[in-house]
Amino acid sequence: MTADRFEIHVNYDSEQSDEWERSFLEMMLKLRPVVTTISDVGELSGDDEGKAGINIPEVLPILPLRGVVVYPLTGVPLTVGQERSVRLVDEVIKIDRAKRIIGLVTSKDPELETPEADDLYRIGTAAAVHQLFRSSDGSLSLLVQGLARFRLGDIVSSDPYLTAQIKLIPETEESGLEIEALARTAVDQFQRLSDLIPSVPTELLTAVLNMGDPRQLVYALATFLRIDLAKAQELLELDLISDKLQNLIAILSKELEVLELGRKIQEDAQSEIGEMQRDYYLREQLKAIQRELGEGDEQAVEIAEFRQKIESASMPEEALKEASRELARLAKLPTAAAEYGVIRTYLDWMTSMPWGITIDDNLEIENAGEILEEDHFGLASIKERILEFLAVRKLRLDRKKERSRREVSDLIRQDREGVILCFVGPPGVGKTSLGRSIARAMGRKFVRLSLGGVRDEAEIRGHRRTYIGAMPGQIMQALRRCETRNPVFMLDEVDKLGTDFRGDPASALLELLDPEQNRGFRDHYLDVPFDLSQVFFITTANTLDPIPSPLRDRMEILQLAGYTEQEKLQIAKGYLSPRQIREHGLRKREITFKDEAIRRIIRYYTHEAGVRNLEREMGAVCRKVVTGITGRKFKSITINPKRVAEYLGKPRHYFAEEVAERTALPGVATGLAWTPMGGDVLFIEATKMPGEHGFELTGQLGEVMQESAKAAFSYVRSKSDVLGLPDGFFDKSDVHVHVPAGSQPKDGPSAGVTMATALASLFSNRPVKPDVGMTGEITLRGQVMPVGGIKEKVLAAHRAGLNTVILPQRNKNDLDDVPQEIREQVKFVFAEQIEDVIGAALETSE
Repeated sequence: MTADRFEIHVNYDSEQSDEWERSFLEMMLKLRPVVTTISDVGELSGDDEGKAGINIPEVLPILPLRGVVVYPLTGVPLTVGQERSVRLVDEVIKIDRAKRIIGLVTSKDPELETPEADDLYRIGTAAAVHQLFRSSDGSLSLLVQGLARFRLGDIVSSDPYLTAQIKLIPETEESGLEIEALARTAVDQFQRLSDLIPSVPTELLTAVLNMGDPRQLVYALATFLRIDLAKAQELLELDLISDKLQNLIAILSKELEVLELGRKIQEDAQSEIGEMQRDYYLREQLKAIQRELGEGDEQAVEIAEFRQKIESASMPEEALKEASRELARLAKLPTAAAEYGVIRTYLDWMTSMPWGITIDDNLEIENAGEILEEDHFGLASIKERILEFLAVRKLRLDRKKERSRREVSDLIRQDREGVILCFVGPPGVGKTSLGRSIARAMGRKFVRLSLGGVRDEAEIRGHRRTYIGAMPGQIMQALRRCETRNPVFMLDEVDKLGTDFRGDPASALLELLDPEQNRGFRDHYLDVPFDLSQVFFITTANTLDPIPSPLRDRMEILQLAGYTEQEKLQIAKGYLSPRQIREHGLRKREITFKDEAIRRIIRYYTHEAGVRNLEREMGAVCRKVVTGITGRKFKSITINPKRVAEYLGKPRHYFAEEVAERTALPGVATGLAWTPMGGDVLFIEATKMPGEHGFELTGQLGEVMQESAKAAFSYVRSKSDVLGLPDGFFDKSDVHVHVPAGSQPKDGPSAGVTMATALASLFSNRPVKPDVGMTGEITLRGQVMPVGGIKEKVLAAHRAGLNTVILPQRNKNDLDDVPQEIREQVKFVFAEQIEDVIGAALETSE
């Protein structure tokens, strides 16, 4: 219940509103004696009506109500505006006061202007008309008092107004502890409700507290509560007082919950407003105190700090102009403005960027070489290229010192790194750690940014300041963290950049990695050029194919093929073993790895181009040792091949045995393949069966390998006499070529000679030598074409225990990249025609 209760349910003349309210309250105060007089008679039916002095006729004029239900024992002001309703009231008011009885029935649809009998509820309230006022617009305002319930019967007439027969409905009187408890609960809830609504009259609360009749209590409270029309009608239609009280209590509970929640929301809002006002007053007082002390206010201090930072940041002209302009805007804004925080954050980024902060390079070539040798074993060509880069930089710097100061300044402005290195190789070969070593050798800071899975161009170039939550790109963020503009910046996994609707990050890297353009790299957030020409960018990738060609063109590619067994042994002894011993809390004297043990781990427990899995297996051995030491089984131990088998379990790889087993039958050849994980061996199997010259390929082969297989098959059939194949080798037969591991897609132009060898082995019934691996592409003329990845393939053959490798003749010069120790252990056969390959690969016929 609120102060607008009557505006919602009842409309009355605004000019007489005060008089109406006073009359209504006076009537309510007199309500209990009137009701008592009626209650003394009992239920109003039959002859009992006369005892009360009130006679309710069996036929009553019916006044339809919209949006309100009038209850017995209550007084309600009503406004009548419809023509037939006005006529009804005019005729009723002409008769004696004791006979001014009308039927009040609520319309089911409050929107109906002139509801008919079918539109009304069937139960209403007989009411006496006490007062009447006529407004200037012709409408009537009357005060009615409900007397008793009735059920609507037959319609007597509908013109000029609705008249119907009624039947009074006595209400069941109840008493007892349950009724008393329900009544007290309703009174308590209404009292709590009145505490939440200051507009509830004190007289009404007093009258409710003094009501002893439960039925009167129900109807009095229902009149003043905010109740849905259907529920209000339901309350009238219930016969038992206990049911009425229970429904009323439920309505009161819901209203209490709504009001308490509203009060809580209002209190929270007022508390927040009060806190803001308090902060505002305190800030104003602080400003006044600071002015008195001559210190200036908080905003002025902040502006002065930014101005000092801008002057000392060594910004270029355009950046200085933009920062000064934003600072002027900030000084004019109040601190509470939303844009104040945006500009403040922007200036914070601008003044914290390393515009003029550089670190002097350590260009001692001997020192750099020692650091690279200390951190990495092998990789001679990579180390040589890095030392060349440092030597060129040192020479340029020395030549600058010989020139005049003016020329030196001109050269410094034109200076740039001029090279973007890209380390390409399988995982675990030391690409990232090599970048750290370069930074340590040069004395620069090292920054690493992983590009794997980056799909948003804003990650590289930043967000524009118009966006909510905008920030600079990862490049600018990394430079801010390292606090220098010439770090060694490693962009890891550049081959794993993605592309979607948010942009193309690979294209965003074009400007970043172009030495001719990155002098003025413009981040979207800062929106001023930043000089990246002094940054030494290094990128890494597992494979070059996914990298767009324009981006690949801006980088110098350095291939890291992998390590030989001897190199892995030296890396394990010099780098992996000490690191694992240290990380597992062991002392050097507590564990010793024998060379034979490390070789066994390399051969039988790992199969990789790098050393990542080798380090994991050595870590597993260290954990076993730690368990033994903490369990007091021993104090120190030496790891030999026997203990490797004990700690790591049975061997996982038998490459030499597998090759010999699979090539024991004709039709199987061992090829060499390049993968992003390094080189690997590839078995190609061929078989024939009765059929009609069919040819089938399986094993998830790409289009290039399918073409190679068809070319090999056609060549073998066309050169059967040259290859020494028996007559009728293909009569009434189907041929099936299969590459195992079918769940892995395979493609590439290097399996042609292997497929031709497998088919020749099948048709000649001569098996392929078990220690022979091969690579190369074939033409229909039988020429062996050169392929790539020779170093990776030779290393894979050596890991698999192959002693002979057949290569295209035109790949002979690529052997210079193969370590000398591998060239001494492997026999190389160079072929120009496929006949050379078959002659070297197949066993001699008996």
